[in-house]
Amino acid sequence: MRLLSLTVAFLVPALLARPARGEISVRTDFEGASGKVVSLDKASKTVRITPGGDPAHGWPCWWYLRIDGLAKGDSLTLEVVPVDAPLVGPGKNRGKPLAASWCQPTRVALSHDGSKWQQTEPGRASGGAMIYTIQGQGGSLWLAWGPPFTPQDSARLVQSLAKKCRGSQAFELCQSNGGRPCPALRLVAADAAQARKPAIWIQARQHAWESGSSWVCRGLAEWLTGDDPRAADLREKAEITIVPIMDIDSTATGNGGKECLPQDHNRDWTDRPHHAEVAAAQKRLRQLGDEKRLALFVDLHNPGPSDMQPFFYCCPEGSLTELGRTNLDRFFTLCRGEMNGPLELADKPRTSGPAYDPLWKQMSKNWVTAHAPPHAVAVTLETAWNTPDSTTDGYRRLGEQLGQAMAKYLRDESR
Repeated sequence: MRLLSLTVAFLVPALLARPARGEISVRTDFEGASGKVVSLDKASKTVRITPGGDPAHGWPCWWYLRIDGLAKGDSLTLEVVPVDAPLVGPGKNRGKPLAASWCQPTRVALSHDGSKWQQTEPGRASGGAMIYTIQGQGGSLWLAWGPPFTPQDSARLVQSLAKKCRGSQAFELCQSNGGRPCPALRLVAADAAQARKPAIWIQARQHAWESGSSWVCRGLAEWLTGDDPRAADLREKAEITIVPIMDIDSTATGNGGKECLPQDHNRDWTDRPHHAEVAAAQKRLRQLGDEKRLALFVDLHNPGPSDMQPFFYCCPEGSLTELGRTNLDRFFTLCRGEMNGPLELADKPRTSGPAYDPLWKQMSKNWVTAHAPPHAVAVTLETAWNTPDSTTDGYRRLGEQLGQAMAKYLRDESR
């Protein structure tokens, strides 16, 4: 009898906590989630939210939540409004709220199982909100600014690929400032020439809200560890390091990361970096530079909402050697040939120098160029996120195409 009473005592609160059938509720208590409920009309099944990130921890544009209690066939109306708090980070928009377009994608990411992601139909703008209509299938519904890719996803990816591919090693780049592991993957064929192999460094997600960059990284990593003979040949020729998420802490907590206090990850590439991930990457990249082995560095990002094509940022021409400019041009030519859709690479790269940001020398690719051998190529790839093809499949395909261009480039690398 006592066992029965204890069971009831535990069950009753749990049952009361569940929404009644057809009565919706919003959850943001899981890794990477973010969002504040402005209003919730259970009768009309309308939820109005705003991104939940703290402006001190980066641009408040990322949101990711779960809706419970939506019955099959019911229609949910999701309204997204921008955060009205001013930005506090060290950028040109300091003191002003972030523009609404950064948190209001044309289409949002939708999942019925929290794992497989698709896009909704386009939303419609009205009264400062972007309004999306989603049909329930009975069960939980996950909605996000873009397809999420969490620290747990990063750990699972590098572990699974390390088991799959001979010569692959999952390792921890470092512990973040918040005490979280930063998963990474190293691909290198163990042989007598290992110490002389050219090195490639791929990293993503210096800004936590840019989730598409991690999906591009995933597509690249999957291709590099796959059965394509071109990938196998590249693994034999080069040592490759892949870091799917650099800003582990902000990604885990659902913050934006960009222009965070006290230091933006991609303005932290100094002699005394604040972030542990940057310090760890710099240490290894310095070693590769000193050994004259670093051949290619690619930092993966997402750009502004109006950029409809992927594009590269490169260093100012004056910071490159003649050989470096020649190699950069050849790499761009190969990428244009391979990265041909559905996310098609723009014809021309852009430059991020002093006119772009006064802290341009503290950006990753520019720091790498200053510390790498003259033949090395260091670039940032910005992948468009606000298009119909900005999906997990579209991102992964672009990563695969980037890998194919890298394989061609390393085949005839000039030193």
